[in-house]
Amino acid sequence: MVRNKSALGIIFPNNYDSLVPELTSIRSMASIPFASRYRLIDFVLSSMVNAGIDNISVLAQSNYRSLMDHLGAGREWDLTRKNGGLTIWPPFAEKSMVTYKGRIDSLAHIMFFLEKQKEQYVILTDTNIAATFDFNAFIDAHIASGADVTVAYTIEEIPAPARAEKQMGREMYFTYKLDENSRVTKVSINSQEDGLQNFGMNIYCISREYLINMVKEEYVNGAVYLERDVLMKNLDTIHVQGYKFDGYYGRIHDMKSYLDENLRLLDDENLNALFANCPVYTKLRDDNPTRYITGAKAVNTMAADGCVIEGTVENCVLFRGVKIGKGAVVKNCVLMQDTVIGDGASVEYIITDKNAVISDGKSVKGSDSYPFYISKRHVI
Repeated sequence: MVRNKSALGIIFPNNYDSLVPELTSIRSMASIPFASRYRLIDFVLSSMVNAGIDNISVLAQSNYRSLMDHLGAGREWDLTRKNGGLTIWPPFAEKSMVTYKGRIDSLAHIMFFLEKQKEQYVILTDTNIAATFDFNAFIDAHIASGADVTVAYTIEEIPAPARAEKQMGREMYFTYKLDENSRVTKVSINSQEDGLQNFGMNIYCISREYLINMVKEEYVNGAVYLERDVLMKNLDTIHVQGYKFDGYYGRIHDMKSYLDENLRLLDDENLNALFANCPVYTKLRDDNPTRYITGAKAVNTMAADGCVIEGTVENCVLFRGVKIGKGAVVKNCVLMQDTVIGDGASVEYIITDKNAVISDGKSVKGSDSYPFYISKRHVI
């Protein structure tokens, strides 16, 4: 692997935690399990590593124990290094403890770190999107355009649940208006426009020196959010360039989308598209291969290692160590690690957290539009 000496990565693992409060009550958005054996952070972290970026910081805000357990020292991503590597920054300990709110606020507290680095560019990204992203092409496009800031976007309609967040007063998503040269001319928060939009992915490329000067200047003037407090107000003086992402991605904006994006990967075309650009690394767990006991039936199902299936499973994503009892029927479900479905149970459209148990003979059903969630270690 060729080392990319020009860029360092900064990941914000807690942005958008409020979109799926059921899943983030005990973890960050970054450490939400996805695609049977991964966490959401694995995709952006692996994309950075595959681009040769080996100086990566994770700016945690809250609920980061699960994330630290998953990442460890970064061995699975080849980030255990004397210089650079993986650094996890918990909230900075001050006399008055205040949780970070926005990117400017967060970056101001690691300014001493940014000033010591040698890389020319900084990649800023969130973790609510699962995609394999070509960061080298992104950096090249940023350099070629001569922009101060380059933002990645997709072209899609704004999902109805995301649009509804405006009524709750949350700044959940950003859309962009572009000119004929793809320069951003307008940034909108929670746009209510219909039709296809330039929907921000919250992935940015900025010169390190430019970022340092921006944060220093804007933070003392009360800025907290990069998008709202800086970019939106200064598009005439800050050259913000758009970068269209054409690859496969899964965007998490509520529990239904979490279920849907997992189940979409049961289509081989989608699965291959997500993993086509580069390998995705994750924390290893040595386990036995999945066992299908006599009488078991599995149709269109993704099952990680360590599962034991004795019943019927259709259109499901099973994480490591899931056990499906004899005579159980499980359809259209996402079952996280070490979930147990008892003998003769019937479940449909449910999402279980780790170590959840559905007892023998129980029937639990959600719906396509409103999946039923069972919390960690909960027994029904």
